[in-house]
Amino acid sequence: MRRIGAVITIVLAFACTVGSAGPPELAANGAAAIGRMFQAAVDKGEIPGVVAAVTNRDRILYLEAFGKQDAARGVPMARNTIFRIASMTKPVTSVDVMMLIEEGKLRLDDPAGNVVPSVKGREVIASFNQSDGTFTTRPAKAPITVRQLLAHTSGLAYPFTSSTVVAIQEKAKLAPRDQPLLFDPGTKWHYSPATGVLGDIVETLSGESIEAFDQKRVFRPLGMADTSYHLPADKAGRLVTIHNREASGLVETPNPAAYVPSVRGDGGLLSTASDYAMFLQMLLNEGSFHGTRLLKPETVRLMASNQIGAINVEEMPAVLPRMSAAFPAGAGIDKFGLGFQIATRDGAAAHERSAGSYTWAGLNNTHFWVDPKRGIGVLYMTQVLPFYNATSMDVMKRFEKLIYEHLR
Repeated sequence: MRRIGAVITIVLAFACTVGSAGPPELAANGAAAIGRMFQAAVDKGEIPGVVAAVTNRDRILYLEAFGKQDAARGVPMARNTIFRIASMTKPVTSVDVMMLIEEGKLRLDDPAGNVVPSVKGREVIASFNQSDGTFTTRPAKAPITVRQLLAHTSGLAYPFTSSTVVAIQEKAKLAPRDQPLLFDPGTKWHYSPATGVLGDIVETLSGESIEAFDQKRVFRPLGMADTSYHLPADKAGRLVTIHNREASGLVETPNPAAYVPSVRGDGGLLSTASDYAMFLQMLLNEGSFHGTRLLKPETVRLMASNQIGAINVEEMPAVLPRMSAAFPAGAGIDKFGLGFQIATRDGAAAHERSAGSYTWAGLNNTHFWVDPKRGIGVLYMTQVLPFYNATSMDVMKRFEKLIYEHLR
């Protein structure tokens, strides 16, 4: 199995066209235009730094770093900078679950409570008093299924997407995963910590930690040597700092003296752009990576198809605005699969991702999408809060436009 190096591959003139026998490529002037755009964004203080990548099914077409990894210490961003990818952990856990389903250890429509008793018999909020956080509950009309956990239709929610969850957490001291459901499973879409429950399912059915499972079944087969929940001492100097976008500008928080891991299915992984690009290559190849098969093609196609029926992805409100703005783009239109948001239409403007592209992101504004129609995967890796803030997202949209303008 070939380990893809962290290098920029720039395609010169006469690159093959989309739809021809060869994979898509990025024109040389496109790589240069992307570089100028990102450097200008750093120079203007729009972002402190970024690592960006574009890959086709076989190799990384573009991988470059701009700005600072640690501004206070003057450490430049590097192609192998390590990022807290937060909820970009979720697609990895979703792949874990689909592996177990392929092995017959689990079924999509099994009640999750059969494996994780804590979600068995979870009730739904019937009435709620916002002023004091008190509530009443009623029995759910159906149990939470594995499919609903993967598709975020379980009824669970995060504090930063629900004022109800915030109030119950503060008043009743109930963690979000332990709270009553906001709605009957399968009736609405709401972004949630459901993938954390899936992580528990992976550990229970495999008999090993999710870190051990990921390393054995995903990371080592893909050559993702820098992806882990843990940060070894010899890699600590590569960890990027987090910035907050304040009225005065970008404010940096120094990295702690010792990194404390957060090991859970819905977040906590550390990774690099080149590592995650290999995960995207596996998805582009419908479960295969340079001769190593992780999932069946039909499984990947299922993951990237509508699993929420007539329901649409809904806009999540900015309940905790220092943490997150309202998100995601495509709300009210897009669907959700088994771990991914799915674009139902071609981009509204020219030079945007195709219908059928699937995506997700991490809280600190790490983003990816896979465009099967055009045969590419894209990564935009920053560490800036709040999530989905307009400036960071505008820079990403400029990146997207330049990619598709120069894709050959």
